[in-house]
Amino acid sequence: MIFDKKGQIFQMLLNLHVKNIALIDDVEIDFGQGLNILTGETGAGKSLIIDSVNFALGKRMPRDVIREDAEYALCELIFSVDSDDVRQKLEELQIPLEDDQVVMQRKLMKGRNVIRINGETASASALKELSSVLIDIHGQHEHQSLLYASKHKEILDSYCGEELLTLLVQTKEKYHEYSQIQKELKEARSSDRDMDKETALAQFEIDEIRNAAVKEGEAEALETEYRKLSNARRIAEAVEGAHMLTGYEGEAAGAQVGRALSRLRAVSEYDDGLEGLISELTDIDSLLNDFNRSIAAYESELDTSPESFAAVEERLNTVNHIRTRYGDTVEEINAYLEKQEELLMKYSDYEAYLAGLEKKHDKLREELLTLCSRISEIRRREALVLAKALKEALVDLNFLDVQFEIAVTGDEEHPGADGYDTVEFLISTNPGQKVRPLKDVASGGELSRIMLALKSVLAEKDSVGTLIFDEIDTGISGRTAQKVSEKLKQLAGRHQVICITHLPQIAAMADDHFEIRKSVQGTTTKTDVITLDEESSVNELARMMGGAEITESVFASAKEMKKLAKELV
Repeated sequence: MIFDKKGQIFQMLLNLHVKNIALIDDVEIDFGQGLNILTGETGAGKSLIIDSVNFALGKRMPRDVIREDAEYALCELIFSVDSDDVRQKLEELQIPLEDDQVVMQRKLMKGRNVIRINGETASASALKELSSVLIDIHGQHEHQSLLYASKHKEILDSYCGEELLTLLVQTKEKYHEYSQIQKELKEARSSDRDMDKETALAQFEIDEIRNAAVKEGEAEALETEYRKLSNARRIAEAVEGAHMLTGYEGEAAGAQVGRALSRLRAVSEYDDGLEGLISELTDIDSLLNDFNRSIAAYESELDTSPESFAAVEERLNTVNHIRTRYGDTVEEINAYLEKQEELLMKYSDYEAYLAGLEKKHDKLREELLTLCSRISEIRRREALVLAKALKEALVDLNFLDVQFEIAVTGDEEHPGADGYDTVEFLISTNPGQKVRPLKDVASGGELSRIMLALKSVLAEKDSVGTLIFDEIDTGISGRTAQKVSEKLKQLAGRHQVICITHLPQIAAMADDHFEIRKSVQGTTTKTDVITLDEESSVNELARMMGGAEITESVFASAKEMKKLAKELV
C-alpha cells in the first residue's frame, strides 16, 4: 500500500462522476482517505453507485440503462497513483501517466461503446487489466464465492506471496511440456498398430516430392510459359503481320520510310533547314530496321509445336499436384518432406523412439512433481500462519468460539499447472463441534464477516488501493455489527474503504459520509448523492436508528454513537 509523508493513504479513488445512468441524472462524488460510507433509504439507488463503478471498470450493463431523455450514459473514475504495479501496467498498455493520476472514462451510446484511459482510446480488456491493480469490489457474489474450494486456493496463494508466484510460473511451463509429451506418447503407443501403413505412405510421399523436385519460382514460370504456348497460334499470326507491315517490301512501313528519305535528300541542297528533318527520319529508318530484324528473329524462334505445349502442361500439372498436397510454397513442401523423413527415421527404430519418449516423459513428470512438492510445502506452511491470523480476525468480528483451519491435501497422481493440492477452508463456530467445510456451515452473514476478516488479514500484502464493500452487513446486527464496524475502520487505516451499509454502527465510523437520496420532480425521479457534514451525518444515523419517527432519544443515541466512534479511532 502507498502512503504520503504523513502516513496517510495516497493511492485511492479521488472522484466518481456518473451521468444519465438509470435514475442518476448527473452525480459527482469526491471520496476521501480512510472510511467512506454511503447510506440511504431502501430503493434510493445505492446499488446504482456500485453498478456505475462496475460499468466504468468494464462490466456489461443493459442498453436500456441510459436515461430515457438522454443520448448517452457516462461514468468516470479518477485515481491518484503512486504504485509500481500501476505504472508497470500502464507501460504494458502503452498509456501515459499524467500528474500521477489515472482517469478511466466509459461512455455508452446507442450502438457503440467508447472507453478512454487518460484520454487514450482503450479496450474493455485493458480497462479490466488496469482496474485489477487499482480497485477491489466485494459484493454478495464475492461473499458467496467463499463457498467454492477453488477460491480458497486462490486466497491462500495470494497470501503466500512472491516465492510461491515464481514457482507457479515455473510449474505452469513445466506442466505444458509434460502435457505435450503425454500427448505424443499416447499417440505413439496408439499408432504402433498402424506403423506399416504409415511407413509406406511416408515413403511414397517422400519419393513423390523428391522426384518432382519443385524449384523456387517454377510454378509461376510454368504458368507464364503455359499461357504463351496456349496462345502460340495467335502470337505467331500477330508477329508475322507486324513483321510484314514494318518490312521493306511493297507498301510496308520500311519501304515507305525509305522512299520518303530519298525524296527529302533530293531537295536538301536547296534548303539547309531540311537537314534536321532528314536526320530525324534517318533515325526512324534505323530504328524501324532494327525492330524489323528483332521481330524476324523472334518469329524464327517462336515455338508453336504441340510437343512443347504438352511437356509444359504435364510439368505444370505435376507441380500443382505437389503444391496442392504438400504446401503452396517450396519452403512448405520441404518442411513437409523433412517431417515425413523424420517420421520414417522414427519408424525405422520405433522401439528406441518409444523408449526415448517414455524416458523424457518420466523425467518431466519427476521435475513437475518436485515443483508441486515445493509448492505444497509453501502452502502448508503458510496455511498455518493464515489460519491463525484469520481465527484472530474472526474473533475480532464476534466469532467468539471459532475454530478455523486450512486443509491442504496433495494428490501426487494428478499434478496440474498450479500444483497437485486441493485447498479447503474448515470452520467451527460452536464449542465442541468439529471443523467442517465452510460451505456446510457458514450463513450469509457469516460469509460476509469471513470475507472482511480475509481482507483485513491480506491488507498488508494487497497493493490495491481502494476496497469497495457492498452488503458487508448482510445478516448481522447488535454487537456483531459493532465489531464489523471496528474492523472496517481498522482496514481503512491501510486502504481507502468505500462501504454501502444499512447499519448505523458502521455508518458512525465514517471519515466521509454520503447520503444516497431519491427525489421526484414532476414526472421525473432522480437519485442524488449528498455529502454530509457532522450534523447531517448524525441526522442520517438517527434516521437509520429510528425508522419512521425520530425522537429526541433516538437523536441523542445517534449523537452518542458518533462520539463513541470517534473515541475508538
